[in-house]
Amino acid sequence: MATTPGEPRAGGLAGLRRGGSMTELLFLYECETLHPSQLRPVAERLGLTVQAASHTYRQLARRGLVALRDGRYRPTFEGVAWLHETLGRLEDDVRRRLAHLHVIRSTRAVALSDLRRNDPVSLEIRDGLLSARPGSSGTSRGRVARGGAKGRIVEVADLEGIVTLEPSTVSIRTLSESDLADPHLADRLRALVGAEGEYLAAEGLEPFDALRRATPHRIHRFAVGAAAREAARLGVPGTIVVMDRDLPRLLAEFSGPDPPPLDVLPLPKGARPSRGRRRA
Repeated sequence: MATTPGEPRAGGLAGLRRGGSMTELLFLYECETLHPSQLRPVAERLGLTVQAASHTYRQLARRGLVALRDGRYRPTFEGVAWLHETLGRLEDDVRRRLAHLHVIRSTRAVALSDLRRNDPVSLEIRDGLLSARPGSSGTSRGRVARGGAKGRIVEVADLEGIVTLEPSTVSIRTLSESDLADPHLADRLRALVGAEGEYLAAEGLEPFDALRRATPHRIHRFAVGAAAREAARLGVPGTIVVMDRDLPRLLAEFSGPDPPPLDVLPLPKGARPSRGRRRA
């Protein structure tokens, strides 16, 4: 069906962005369903003043979409056609948009203790993994649909709330050429390494070689900035060792929106690392 002259070509929700379009649509719908003899009932139903309702009527009447006939405000034949066409476009547009939205009704998580079917649980991020613990005191809650032992993956349904994400800090420690010649470098790096589950990375060959001599922990080498950023977003602390000459290039990987907190400092000389300057 052709668009009425004067109407925007964009259909669906986009077509209602024109000022007054939604009011005109609702006004015409009320006239079609109520056949009012006065504008006050329409104004009250739409939350308008009588003056605003009168202005809307005049706008629609000029376009031939509504008329006062036999003492009643009614859509014209063209008005009814426009009403059906516009509402149909809206319905189609909303259905298309909803088809792209995926409502999560269940999920899988790591059990923090033995869980049985129908147990109430709270969901949280633990070591970067979505985890389920007994009880319903958390901000995100659900009920176990498929249980399992501690450490196993369970299925959680009837989800409510949102899992809280607390970003962690990425610690960046720089090495100088003189550090590479230090016979105690391995001890200094060993004092830097955190728990087994933390993210540990080396940017460049020399830092990687120095770290692998200092710790048996896994050392990440590729896309370290992006990986550390994602780990920090999920609450996993990270440490990156980099040559001081390569620091600007590494910091550039943390540019953009929502960077994690950065703690940047040269590798400490002593056995215990101190906190450095923080970058928001």
